[in-house]
Parts: sequence; C-alpha cells; structure tokens
Amino acid sequence: MSVRIRLRRMGAKKQPFYRVVVADSRSPRDGRFLDTIGTYNPRTEPAAIDIDREKTMKWLAEGALPTDSARALLSRAGIWQEFKTGAPAEAGAAAEAPPPVKAPSAPAPTPATSAPAPSPAPFGGPADVPAEGGIDAPVEGGEESNPTE
Repeated sequence: MSVRIRLRRMGAKKQPFYRVVVADSRSPRDGRFLDTIGTYNPRTEPAAIDIDREKTMKWLAEGALPTDSARALLSRAGIWQEFKTGAPAEAGAAAEAPPPVKAPSAPAPTPATSAPAPSPAPFGGPADVPAEGGIDAPVEGGEESNPTE
C-alpha cells in the first residue's frame, strides 16, 4: 500500500478550502483517508497554512510521500526542509522573507576599443546581398554539372 500526503478539497463552489490528509494512493481525491494532518486556505491574504509538525514527521518517517502540491505546502511551513536535513527550520522563513534589495549601481564601463553593435541595414541595403555561394550565385561549370541528365 502506497501512502501519500495530499490535499483534500473542501468548501463551497469557487471557495476552495483544503485539508492536508494522509491517504492510500488508490483512494479518490476526496475519498477515504487515514489521518488529517493540517489545513490550507488559499483565499486568505497571505494564504493560511496550518500543519501539525509532529504528525507530519511521523508519517514521513513511515514512508508517506507528499504530492507536488503537498510538498510545496510542507516547504512553505518549513517541515520538508526539517525532514530532509534533520535540523529544525524556521517556519515559513524562506517563503515569507522578501528578496534582498540591491542598491542601484552605475552601469559597467564599456571598453573604448569595442565598436558599437551594427544596426540592421534597411530593406534593399547591403544585408540583402547574398554571400558567395548563395541562392543567386552562378553555378560553376554551367550546364555540364546538371545531375538530372
């Protein structure tokens, strides 16, 4: 029996609310489950994630595999990192911390020896002239080299 940690959809139409459950992988999405380990409400700002750390660690130690969406929630709660590394992680520290702000810097100086990139030639300019051996280039040998005859 393969045990999965996954989301069970609850709530009304167009108002989703999820329970994080441990279930047999063969049971339907909203069907029979073994244990409820938490809840997830995506409609609040920020999304509310409430997962029981002890129950989750127990199920993960017994071999339960989270689905991709459940693993994302466990990562945001800090449980997945704790399970993988064995060291306790701060709950939601990585998910809620804003990215570091870089100070504006001056543009990098360009070397004086480099020439600016050439702009495309207007229609009918030198860019439209075929190179040697192009489509309009004359065929050497004339008609003698025609392989169809």
